[in-house]
Amino acid sequence: MILETIVTTQSHLGVVHIAPMGIHVMDDGTRLVMPFRPSTTLENILATGCAVLNHTDDVRVFAGCLTGRRNWPLVDSVKVPVARLADSLSHVELELTRVEDHDLRPKLYCKVTHEANHVPFQGFNRAQYSVLEAAILVSRLQMLPWDKVESELAYLRIGLDKCAGQREKEAWGWLMEKVEAHKNGMDGDNAVELTPSPNGGRSGWGQSIDGETTDFTRPHPNPPPLGEGTGSLNSTALTDGGKHT
Repeated sequence: MILETIVTTQSHLGVVHIAPMGIHVMDDGTRLVMPFRPSTTLENILATGCAVLNHTDDVRVFAGCLTGRRNWPLVDSVKVPVARLADSLSHVELELTRVEDHDLRPKLYCKVTHEANHVPFQGFNRAQYSVLEAAILVSRLQMLPWDKVESELAYLRIGLDKCAGQREKEAWGWLMEKVEAHKNGMDGDNAVELTPSPNGGRSGWGQSIDGETTDFTRPHPNPPPLGEGTGSLNSTALTDGGKHT
């Protein structure tokens, strides 16, 4: 199963990176993260050995990552030195256990070290689905013919118009600004991480020409001392008892 979520990672300098990604949940509970190379998320996880999955129903975060709106409140996690979104419904803290290296898309296997619920899930909403799918579509504007973009957005607009609240309308508006800029030839690269499925397919998120930009970075509210939580992974397997420092 692939979950569309917001992944936060952190550099050894304490700079937090925020990115929407599709994360694979394996049968044994392992989380499989498959960022393209090069990407900031990949660099940060390899450097610190950890990441946080932020499950949120605020689709403005997804839309914001695509449109330059990245001032999302952060708070410290419990067990890993990576900040999480303050307003997430729940979060899952991950520790890297194994790496399958690849020239284009390494597989990062992670175990759950802590997870917590913060706000009750209120139920499914068609407008949130519409915004999420539109965000994925917008991330691939450079790859798709315009007629496909128009037809997909027209269908997604149905659920939005019927079910949207203020947050969903705001997020949709941001994305449509991006679409209009692309249509008028004024759009730059779309910069989010593309996550392939284990069989080589894609979960949907597009990728910029250079793999990823640092548009989604935020300073950590309480960065660790320089050098803490950093390291280099020279082997493809990490023991549970080992540290990533």
